[in-house]
Amino acid sequence: MKHAALSLFLLATSFQSHAADLTVQVNDQAGNPLSNAVVYLETDVKPSHNALSEANIEQKNKQFWPFVSVVQVGTSINFPNKDSVRHHVYSFSPAKVFELKLYSGVPAKPVVFDKPGTVILGCNIHDNMLAYIHIVETPYFGKSDVKGIVKLTDLPSGQHTLKAWHYATVKENFITEQKITIKNNETISLKLETHN
Repeated sequence: MKHAALSLFLLATSFQSHAADLTVQVNDQAGNPLSNAVVYLETDVKPSHNALSEANIEQKNKQFWPFVSVVQVGTSINFPNKDSVRHHVYSFSPAKVFELKLYSGVPAKPVVFDKPGTVILGCNIHDNMLAYIHIVETPYFGKSDVKGIVKLTDLPSGQHTLKAWHYATVKENFITEQKITIKNNETISLKLETHN
C-alpha cells in the first residue's frame, strides 16, 4: 500500500513539474487593454483533458450573451431565448452554417460546432443582434477580461504556437501567431491592431 501511495505521489509531482501557466496581456495599438480577445495555444503534445462539450449563448434583452465565445471543435452550443419575443438565430459563416427558426425558450437540439474558424451570429428578426464564436482545435484557450488579461493553465512545457483573434482587428478575421517556449509560469504581452 505504501508503494502505491508513493507511486501516486511521484506521478502527481511529475505531472505538476511539466504543467505550466501562461498569463497574456492583450492590448490594442494604443496600449489600451483589449477585452474579448481569444487567445489559444496550439501544441503537438496530446492533451490529458478535454474542453467542455456543451456551452450556452443566451438571447437576453435582444442581445446575445456572451458577445464573444470560444469553444473547442466538437462543442455543442444551446441557444436559450430568455426574451419575451421570439428570435431566429442564424449563421452563414463557412465554419458553421445553421438556422434556428423563430422560437421561444430552448431549441430542441443544440448546434454542434465541428470545424475550426469564426462564426458570426445574427437574428433575422432583430438586425442589431450580433455575436461571435471562435472555434479552436486545442483545449488550451481563453478570452481576455476587461483588463485585457487571459490566463491559460496546465500547459505542457516546450515550444508551441500562441495564437490570438479579435472580432475588431483591422484585417478581417486576422489571427496573429508567434512561437513561444513554455518553461514554468510565464507572462507575455500581445498587441492587436483594431478599429477605433
